[in-house]
Amino acid sequence: MTRDLDTSPRAGLAPDEPGPSGSAGKSAGRRGLARVAAVVAIAGPGLVAANAGNDAAGIATYASAGSQFVYGTLFFMVLVTVALVMVQEMAVRLGAYTGKGLGALIREQFSLRLTALAVFCLLLANTGLVVSEFAGIGAAFELLGVPKWTVIPPAALLLWALVLFGSYRWAERIFLLMSLAFFAYPLAMILGHPDWGQVGSHLVIPHVQGGQAFILLAVALIGTTVSPYMQFYAAAGVVDRGAKPEDYKLIRADAVIGAVFACAISLTIIIATAAAIGGTGPLQSAAQAAVALKPVAGQGAELLFAFGLLGASALAGAVVPLSASYAVGEAAGVERSVSRRFRDAPLFLGLFTAQIILGAAVAMTPVDVIKLLIGTQVLQGLISPVVLVYLLVLTNRRSVLGAAANGPRYRIAATVVVLAVAAMSTILLVQTVLGWLGLA
Repeated sequence: MTRDLDTSPRAGLAPDEPGPSGSAGKSAGRRGLARVAAVVAIAGPGLVAANAGNDAAGIATYASAGSQFVYGTLFFMVLVTVALVMVQEMAVRLGAYTGKGLGALIREQFSLRLTALAVFCLLLANTGLVVSEFAGIGAAFELLGVPKWTVIPPAALLLWALVLFGSYRWAERIFLLMSLAFFAYPLAMILGHPDWGQVGSHLVIPHVQGGQAFILLAVALIGTTVSPYMQFYAAAGVVDRGAKPEDYKLIRADAVIGAVFACAISLTIIIATAAAIGGTGPLQSAAQAAVALKPVAGQGAELLFAFGLLGASALAGAVVPLSASYAVGEAAGVERSVSRRFRDAPLFLGLFTAQIILGAAVAMTPVDVIKLLIGTQVLQGLISPVVLVYLLVLTNRRSVLGAAANGPRYRIAATVVVLAVAAMSTILLVQTVLGWLGLA
């Protein structure tokens, strides 16, 4: 497989060389450009996977946190950021050191039946998420006065063509360009004129509430931020990119920067809605958040929110089905790569195609997206603890990673994170089932 990582001085990864005497300003400028070039060179699967978590469902959840509890969830999101950093780092480390995706490693190290169950649930849940992503694309254009049925089919065709007719590196660059849409949310936050003193206080001091609504929202924040498909995509993307163990430092930087950036964007969404409509109650969709911002923060904030929703949904609309295709291809032991043609990887690309077609078709019907998201959250809740436990066990095993396996301290910290996420996912699952039975 062709390697795409460039660690040469051209990529800005070598130490800065001193500039000629008398040109300190130019040297500083070159150092600044070198840092930018380094970030660009590093950006890859970790950043793409983490940003995909800020999809239509994620935006709706973060906006609801701001509208319902104002700044009350900010400190909790700081803790979630730490969890996402650790989980993403473990996923990309597996890919870099083993040359295999998470699905392939689970198949090799664990029961085939349990692997098949996890992959099946991931595929089912991801298909529901794909529908919501295309619904998000339609909702973004409807905010601009364009009917969804005129934009969803061409959007689906473009995403499909991007994967089927491009290389992994080309697709990754497009995904990274889509991530630029997330900068709309910091601008929307500024337009909302938040109370920066309150923001700072809630970021560093816990303001946890004991009510059921707060707990369920906290669970939803974890579920939408640390999603199983992100780990499958991150590990598989590292492999598809052609990374090797010697590239791990760059891959780790990508994972950490991606997780921090994605969670920072999540915080700006919470702050933007908290400043504009905080205390008005929960929201049902990202589009509803955009509409609610207009009379308070102005039409500019509404348009920025719509633009962010479009970029987020388009990015996740490609990454979510890709993660399921990677997982199934790895579990089945067949060819799986964006750089392959259909005849070389029929299962991988055929499954991706089927998810795109189904997701776009269902999104154009009068489907109740909220109920669909609830159902997929239940499935995510079922598989999230399983995937994270597998991830932890695999990164603990020296037979898998050798000297790169988790050390004693990292093992303890990762175990705490995995148990906490698993516990919160279980709470969400139990509460949802009780709700179905009319007991909650």
